[in-house]
Amino acid sequence: MIKPAEFIHPEDASALRALKAIPGVTRISKTFLEYGYEKMYYGQNLGSCIRLSPTQLPHIYKHLPPICDKLDMDEPEFYLSMDPQPNAWTFGETYKFICVTSGLIEMLEDDEIDAVIAHECGHIICQHSLYHSMARLMLEHGYEMLLPFGLSEPFLLALFYWERKGELSCDRIAAAVTSPDVVTRVQTRLSGGSKKLTANININELVGQADEFEKIYNEKGVWNRAVQMYGIMYRTHPYSAVRVREVQKWGKTAEYLKSKGLLNVSNNARCKTCGKQIPNVNNFCPFCGCAK
Repeated sequence: MIKPAEFIHPEDASALRALKAIPGVTRISKTFLEYGYEKMYYGQNLGSCIRLSPTQLPHIYKHLPPICDKLDMDEPEFYLSMDPQPNAWTFGETYKFICVTSGLIEMLEDDEIDAVIAHECGHIICQHSLYHSMARLMLEHGYEMLLPFGLSEPFLLALFYWERKGELSCDRIAAAVTSPDVVTRVQTRLSGGSKKLTANININELVGQADEFEKIYNEKGVWNRAVQMYGIMYRTHPYSAVRVREVQKWGKTAEYLKSKGLLNVSNNARCKTCGKQIPNVNNFCPFCGCAK
């Protein structure tokens, strides 16, 4: 059984405690989703994206079932957005779904796609869905939507700070499902481009960039701290070099090896068409009907 605590990055846990300490944050976030915003986004996906299934683009859908099996979780709905920009996201507290863009699918290799999907499933496992969805709402509609509730800039900054730290936990889950090196490849693709350009990247040098960034960020002086904070405070994701350093560091720990042992691994065969597990007594897939 997967336990979120086994994957939660300590900076994620600390930032979440600080976010929840803001009076009314949880209640207001739930209210916005309950009063239509969640259903609105769900409807937008139904209307504008392609919902993947064993019979709808199964060559993409097949990535999801094995990952959900390993993570011992129910499958969220899975969508493809026709967008050349590589991206993926999770949304919803009641209507949970994952969406990937066509640009992401075309850029990444199969194991890298697995890492992205596992990362998005991580948001669900780590119970990020409520605040993660709220962050997306505020990105698209602006924090002015919270002015009537007396929450604006401080809430936005606390939310985005937690968002950045929460990504580190989901990178750990992606690494447990695939490997730290696969997660690293995803980050290099998203930073530098195609496999042709980034195949021979020096990981140690990229990790060194993160160390240099931290050194600049933590230099003494009120003005430097203010400028550095301004440069990152509206970002919802950490810089790629920082993410690479954190997942590579975690991959060398006993906790990483323990997390691999927590995954649910079955001996059942998998359908070559839809990717779902087929009971050993079956000669045909009970989900899509194809031969075993």
